[in-house]
Amino acid sequence: MNKKQEKWVIFWCDLLSPIIYGEIEPEKTHQFLKTLAKEPVRFPDGHIKTPSLSTLKRRLKKYRTDGFDALARKRRNDRGKPRNVPFEVIQKAIALKTDQPRRSPQAINRFLKDIYGKTVPHSTLYRHLKDAHATRLKLGVIKKKVRKRWSRDHTHDLWVGDFEDGPYVLEDHQVLPTYLSAFIDCHSRYAVEARYYLRENLDVLIDSFIRAMATHGAPLSIYVDNAKIYHSNGLKAACHRCNIKLLHRPPDDPPPGGLIERLIQTIQDQFEAEVRAGRILGLAELNRGLSAWLAVSYHKYTHSETGEKPEDRYQKGITVIRQIDIARVLQSFMTRVPRTVNKTFSDIQLDKRFYRVDPKLRGDRVEVRYDPFSMLDTVTIYSLKGQYLGTGTLHDRSTDIPIGVDPEPGRLKYNYIDLLVRKHKHLLAEQTGGIDYRKVVDKRPWPFHEFAKTVADLLGRKAGLADLTADELESLKKVYNQSLRINRQMVKHAFLKAFHKSVPYIVRELKHLIKKEDN
Repeated sequence: MNKKQEKWVIFWCDLLSPIIYGEIEPEKTHQFLKTLAKEPVRFPDGHIKTPSLSTLKRRLKKYRTDGFDALARKRRNDRGKPRNVPFEVIQKAIALKTDQPRRSPQAINRFLKDIYGKTVPHSTLYRHLKDAHATRLKLGVIKKKVRKRWSRDHTHDLWVGDFEDGPYVLEDHQVLPTYLSAFIDCHSRYAVEARYYLRENLDVLIDSFIRAMATHGAPLSIYVDNAKIYHSNGLKAACHRCNIKLLHRPPDDPPPGGLIERLIQTIQDQFEAEVRAGRILGLAELNRGLSAWLAVSYHKYTHSETGEKPEDRYQKGITVIRQIDIARVLQSFMTRVPRTVNKTFSDIQLDKRFYRVDPKLRGDRVEVRYDPFSMLDTVTIYSLKGQYLGTGTLHDRSTDIPIGVDPEPGRLKYNYIDLLVRKHKHLLAEQTGGIDYRKVVDKRPWPFHEFAKTVADLLGRKAGLADLTADELESLKKVYNQSLRINRQMVKHAFLKAFHKSVPYIVRELKHLIKKEDN
């Protein structure tokens, strides 16, 4: 019994409750039912009418015989089956729709008229097609829009930004994943910035956002995801400095981000699909290709939502371009830490490195500001009250001459110690210029490029890695990361066992071998 049937059963029980609960004497039951049959009542379907005496007697008898559940309507035996239209006519209509999913009801009825001499009403036809999963939506012809779409009245009123996974690239003989960072103008659907990166963190957001503002000026507001990086103090400070309203997508409510999601889907369908089908690219090549696709294809074609080309609508919607000072924006993303200047060496320590400052500041408490994404050769020094005091330069306490000690007179023209110092500084710069943790962790004796080249050689690909597609390299990279025990012998074994000599079948056999060794 469903809710609707239960509502009707309760209705009949309420009408007959005086009899059911003994409030009416048995000999007066018939008279009570006759009186009840003359009084209009509101039925559960909203209609006001009088119940018939025979109906009331029948309901009362059912209740007394089988109880509450007996008052529910019985399901028809032929429910869902065609009654006014022959079964074979409906089956033929389903076959006609399945044969051509875009075939209209008018076209289907023309076929039925020609074959059987009769047609089926549109509502009846649709109901049976839907039950048979033969509608356009069920057959996969019509796909729902990704998300909700909305707009603004002028260009740069609102930018919408987001991250998304991109295709794999080949960098330094390694197959690495990429991440797409994009911003789209809400009014014109113009992509003000779109670029692939090897990371998905705050420095990528900074680079992407600054590139967009350097080219197009500042928007009135930006709308971004609710991820942690979009709540960083640096982004908030930059928006306040540029008078930009920062808006976040509500938690657990993805539809408002449909605008940027649709752009990303278009990039995936039209650009990334071509990239994945061809040879694997480097990061620079991938970004050049994306820029070319945006300029030649996306911005030049009429947008289905606005009915205009994004490039034309962008130009028409411009009312003002708000130029910004990039240096002020960069200040928002500077890291600030307090430090005390060493009295002996006149320097400050930052992440186990030392920076020489003005000797007059020895012993003072200062604020050090630096860009965490730079090479950190220099830092900026401020007082605790915000007054600029100068810069600090990276130096080595063990080799640099301490402050306050004059150099000895008569220095040699060619100083061997200076040569060592230069070499040492160059070595320190290389050591501190950045650590590739991926390489530090990777202690495997057999590198990935050798593994991929072995597979290419077994398949007869004469050009080695260059003959493998992006999808093939991505599949090989994923199975390569599953086990440290993959070696040349295991690859040859998988190749021999593969039903077809292709990358998917070799990967499948490798997975079986890895699982067998783990067990």
